[in-house]
Amino acid sequence: MITISLCMIVKNEEKVLERCLKSVSEFVDEIIIVDTGSEDKTREIAGKFTKKVYDFPWRDDFAAARNEAFSRATMDYCMWLDADDVVTDENRKRICCLKETIDPDTDMVMMKYAISEDLEGNPLFSYYRERLVRNGRGFLWKGRVHEVIVPAGKVIYSDIVIHHRKIGAGDGDRNLRIYEKMIEEGEKLDERSKFYYGRELLTHKRYAQAKRVLEEFLAGDGWAENKIEACLNLAECFRALGQKEDGALALLKGFLYGAPRGEACFELGRYFQEKEEWEMAIFWYETALKLTPPGETGAFVRRDYYGYLPEINLCVCYDHLGETRKAYEYHLKSRARKPEAREVKWNEQYFREKGMEEIRIV
Repeated sequence: MITISLCMIVKNEEKVLERCLKSVSEFVDEIIIVDTGSEDKTREIAGKFTKKVYDFPWRDDFAAARNEAFSRATMDYCMWLDADDVVTDENRKRICCLKETIDPDTDMVMMKYAISEDLEGNPLFSYYRERLVRNGRGFLWKGRVHEVIVPAGKVIYSDIVIHHRKIGAGDGDRNLRIYEKMIEEGEKLDERSKFYYGRELLTHKRYAQAKRVLEEFLAGDGWAENKIEACLNLAECFRALGQKEDGALALLKGFLYGAPRGEACFELGRYFQEKEEWEMAIFWYETALKLTPPGETGAFVRRDYYGYLPEINLCVCYDHLGETRKAYEYHLKSRARKPEAREVKWNEQYFREKGMEEIRIV
């Protein structure tokens, strides 16, 4: 059976660190904590779980801090988590099983990272990350922000999910501040950094600047999955700038880099719905429903774009066309997914007033 070193970088994580460490105690064989300048009880909490707590002066470089943590690992594999990550009971069992069954020649295990979830804990927004890495194979983190280990060697994709459950807002300006410092210092952004810099600008509603950066990224040699996502982000910029047709064209451009995704098809449906072109909106929403979320690609996956969101909007579109029965069918589908959603309750009242709840849909 393989052994695992949990390698973490932390700073002022007293609210969440104990929750994280308790969730991994069953399967990790070593815990390494690299503290980058905590001023709260983070080190005290870490000390309850491990004696291997080290100081590392923060220098606006996540890769440097993670490489420091990995360099201190002594077990077969290094695993990373952020302090506000949690491993659920189900996924602890999966990791314990993985430890017993994994081929020891495996270099890297990809696990899903669930950034948001529904009330039952099912991932709504997720993507694969390089979560378990073979120690001593020369793997290094790269990137001062949105750091990554480039997959290499024997890589397997698992069904294990790590849940990111943030408490509090945190420093929402940090990543953008680091990117802009890099630019001020004359550092040339690589393609991946351009992509994430554009997304940070978008998050900060600096739409015109985000548009320029994302367009520059799309003109380069970036990873196809990032280009697909960049087209979605670019469409959002155009939409915010009042250039909706350009936004629709950006969504269509994403089809050049890979098979259509539910996210883009839904947004195209929304574009036509806002123009009250109901048939075109229906076409794109129904197309989104026919698609399957991408699997082992590393893509950002928004589950609602393949189910709930198209369904509830199809309800609206069919109702505007006077096809009330069809609209009600999609209402029932959306209600089955999210019975407590505000929009579902509105529609429930609307159809009740129409007497539709008396009709049994086959």
